Amino acid sequence: MALTRDFRETVKARAGTDSEFRRGLLTEALELLMSGEVDTGRAVLRTYINATVGFEVLAAETGIPSKSLMRMFSDKGNPRADNLFKVISALQELTEIHLQVKAA
Repeated sequence: MALTRDFRETVKARAGTDSEFRRGLLTEALELLMSGEVDTGRAVLRTYINATVGFEVLAAETGIPSKSLMRMFSDKGNPRADNLFKVISALQELTEIHLQVKAA
């Protein structure tokens, strides 16, 4: 389901002013990916990228072309593990949100 412009703008505005919201988006995206909800996790990560750094800045940081990044996180995208971890690492550095994995 495509997101409306109003929704995307609302998420971006909130992410710009609320650090807990940004942390929650990134955390949720990674938890979804790790629990096997890859499509949903990829969509939330795409929303996080759009709401925070954008694909152009992410491309410059990772060395992966922005169009490739957009394809990776599209509805039919299928990022390789090395690219996915490169993106996650870059996002943590760019947004200064550093997550840790803990056994539960």
